Amino acid sequence: MVVLDRTGPEVTVAGNMKKSPSTSTESPSALIDAKIESLGDWRGEMLSRLRALIKEAVPDVAEEWKWAIPVWSHNGLICTGETYKKVVKMTFAKGASLADPAGLFNSSLEGNTRRAIDFHEGDKLDTKALKALIQAAVALNKSSARG
Repeated sequence: MVVLDRTGPEVTVAGNMKKSPSTSTESPSALIDAKIESLGDWRGEMLSRLRALIKEAVPDVAEEWKWAIPVWSHNGLICTGETYKKVVKMTFAKGASLADPAGLFNSSLEGNTRRAIDFHEGDKLDTKALKALIQAAVALNKSSARG
């Protein structure tokens, strides 16, 4: 039997339930830690690697917990980190306005605003290109905040 968890993108199978991060007074960073730990597989490892890469690219990034998912911001939303059964999705809020010379965006390509990168089990990260994309998103947020 499949039980849908309406608080986030995770689907929980009855009898094999994993504890999801609560929406209590825990800090966003603690909620993200709990999410990573609750996954217990390659998705948690990937989300953890992406989180570390975001923090390397933008040391003063703000971690938030919105829509029951991890969110990273700096002068506005940079990206989210969603986890699904077969993919970890990194969605850039203003991705359609970002140059992507390395061709990282591979999902949500049809919209006028967002763009996403789907990571699958075993995918290798192009850390240099990903950091550049994250920093470009921050630069775009800064320029938008000024005007």
